[in-house]
Amino acid sequence: MSTLPGIWDLSMRTPIGTINARMQFTADRGIIVGAATGRGEDVPLRDVRVEDTSTGEHVTWSQSITKPMRLNLEFDVLVNGDGMVGHSRAGRLPRTTVTGTRVLHS
Repeated sequence: MSTLPGIWDLSMRTPIGTINARMQFTADRGIIVGAATGRGEDVPLRDVRVEDTSTGEHVTWSQSITKPMRLNLEFDVLVNGDGMVGHSRAGRLPRTTVTGTRVLHS
């Protein structure tokens, strides 16, 4: 069983500044689903995948945003306890550092 479900506050350091978002991950019949809230929009997460590793849970997902611009984002993070660290990428743009802290367990 994944330890990911819950509410997470994420911070992404981008070339246009730091962007903050709140992520909610839930388990639905053994499948992890989620949504992101930030910059005035709520978007569903797609293809959430969780893999156990010796250093935590390797988690990937994708999402589309329209603010501050229309982008398709791909996330690749490692979850260990109540912390998350990794990166996101939007097409050919450089990787963005992502850090997260759990706000609430599900």
